[in-house]
Amino acid sequence: MNKENSPNKKQPLQNRRDFLKKSSVVTLAAASGAILLNGCNTVTEKAKTVNIQPTSAKKYQWRMVTTWPPKFPVLGEGLEMMAKWIKDASAGRLDIKVYGAGELIPPLECFDAVRSGGAQIASGVSYYWSGKIPAAQFFAALPFGMNAQQTNAWVMNGGGLKLWEDLYAEYGLVPFAGGNTGVQMGGWFRKELKGLEDLKGLKMRMPGLGGKVLAKTGATAVLVPATELYTNLERGVIDATEWIGPYHDYNMGFYNVAKYYYYPGWHEPGPMLELFANQKAFNELPLDLREILRSASSRLAMWTLGEFEAKNNTYLQKLVKEKGVQLRKYPDEIMQTLKKYSKEVVNELANKDARTKKIFASYDKFRQDIIEWSKVTEQAFYRDIQG
Repeated sequence: MNKENSPNKKQPLQNRRDFLKKSSVVTLAAASGAILLNGCNTVTEKAKTVNIQPTSAKKYQWRMVTTWPPKFPVLGEGLEMMAKWIKDASAGRLDIKVYGAGELIPPLECFDAVRSGGAQIASGVSYYWSGKIPAAQFFAALPFGMNAQQTNAWVMNGGGLKLWEDLYAEYGLVPFAGGNTGVQMGGWFRKELKGLEDLKGLKMRMPGLGGKVLAKTGATAVLVPATELYTNLERGVIDATEWIGPYHDYNMGFYNVAKYYYYPGWHEPGPMLELFANQKAFNELPLDLREILRSASSRLAMWTLGEFEAKNNTYLQKLVKEKGVQLRKYPDEIMQTLKKYSKEVVNELANKDARTKKIFASYDKFRQDIIEWSKVTEQAFYRDIQG
């Protein structure tokens, strides 16, 4: 850590503060015109079909609450960009103000805030609401489940969105796909993992179903806020943590207190981020504004995954080559055991109630089908073409 104390380098804590406060000035890309205009063309055709009245000039001001720190890189930045896209495309008729976690409400109160009408829209990950809606987790990520490309295909083209909308409608909400991080990293460990025995008694920050799987190995899954992750890892309150991927992990400074960086992120191989709007507020918008909102969320989803892909390898190389991080693959024994326990945990979830069982049946059938397709496409690409 001495080299990090050089007067020409920021301290890890300051790096993290800068990172969490980072803001960016983003201009509307030329491509947005095509995307949002396509949305408007669709609206025009629909308008003719239902013979609606000409667009109202009424202006709408919405509040967006999020689970992410203010101006958080990629996730928070994307929401600020999306708000600008919507404002520009609607000529100012729909103006969304984005509030980071803690600015208006605590991060994990977003669901209730939008449901009650305290805010009109929110951004997060659906497994945050698993205590209220267990089935919501299928629209985020399952351990050893589908990756980003496959999840997008199920939600947008395989019937997943209709199931998601029906599920959230019971709570007065309208969900939208809001991006994906891609395959995450497996986590940071203070000590090397040589076998299954090394997980017993280990305290690791891991939320959701992944935490339940981890607990079956004899480890303890701990929930720790993002702001406390570094200090808890540094002081030994936890022995390991997963976060997101190299870009965010680098800026959080985890390499200073844990040198072993494991992959793959079996717990979240393709977590979908979500937006959800208050159903009443959404239905009160004119049809063209609803379609602009949908189009902007689709653009956000594409941009978010692309941004993660663009940055993660650069920062992985910095971690390994500049910070001396030891990149490790999970031992086969551990992966096989985690996969076995993941099936148990997912089946326990799937059998909670009829609604959850129906959603899982759709998810699992699509996953099985797309596995066969991926064998002759994606797997062959990585094995024979990219090689």
